[in-house]
Amino acid sequence: MPDLDLRLVRYFVAVARHRHFGRAAEELLVAQPSLSRQVRRLEQAVGGALLDRGPRGTSLTPAGEAFLPRAEELLRAADRATASVREAARPPRLTVGWTGNLVVTADVATMRREHPDAEVRSQHVGWDAAPRALLDHDVDVVLARRPLAGGGEDGLDVVVLHEEGRALLLPAGHRLAGRASVTVADFASEALVRFPDEAYNAFWRLDPRPDGSPAPDGPLVDDYLDKRELVAAGDALVLVPAGPASTGGRDDLVTVPVRGVPPIEVVLATRADDDRPLVAAYRRVVLDRIAGGLRSVG
Repeated sequence: MPDLDLRLVRYFVAVARHRHFGRAAEELLVAQPSLSRQVRRLEQAVGGALLDRGPRGTSLTPAGEAFLPRAEELLRAADRATASVREAARPPRLTVGWTGNLVVTADVATMRREHPDAEVRSQHVGWDAAPRALLDHDVDVVLARRPLAGGGEDGLDVVVLHEEGRALLLPAGHRLAGRASVTVADFASEALVRFPDEAYNAFWRLDPRPDGSPAPDGPLVDDYLDKRELVAAGDALVLVPAGPASTGGRDDLVTVPVRGVPPIEVVLATRADDDRPLVAAYRRVVLDRIAGGLRSVG
């Protein structure tokens, strides 16, 4: 069996991704002739041509097609191995992510008190960035609401903590603003803010509606806070978690509970392969707090 040089494997993967030696060389910050020589070294090591080099560009040979997913898996494994060594060599560290208006302050404080030798910090995560922030190791746990926009739940361990109701965010002078509650029929003709993520968009716009009709289109937003401004200006309405926090403290916005719609699941997400004791400890802190709250209510 050949001893594979991971640097050469990375070179091959870059060329395979770009299908072009020149663009791959620019990404890797190496000279194109040198890149070509290094890939040939890899081909010699594995015993077969991986790339077809032609006047119209570069393509994968059948051997290259077979090798590419294994090469990518090899690089991911190497990255994980390196990350685990770095993690083990430094003091225990936990970065707690949170999205929207969810709060992690009490749980972070408990962790700092119970694990004084660990570095525990919190970091806000964009509404559409929770999966990527976890998989990229920017954070270690995330408190979020389903659906997780920006990547879904592949590679994650997701625990449902509790459910929330949904409300309609309205301008203070809207015709529905004084209601104790509303149903979907009450705002069926109103335009709702749209979101780029398909699953997130469908959930928050109730699209399609129970009768199969599409939700009326409103403006597309990329930033979580933009929707409040659009609602206040009368450009569209938006569904939000029930509660006063969803107005952002603005006097020109109100929320009205929506009846007869599925609730929101508040979840704690971690990487599926992250079995560090500090992560397990944080999960236990959160679940104990939730259980304590239920006991006090009961």
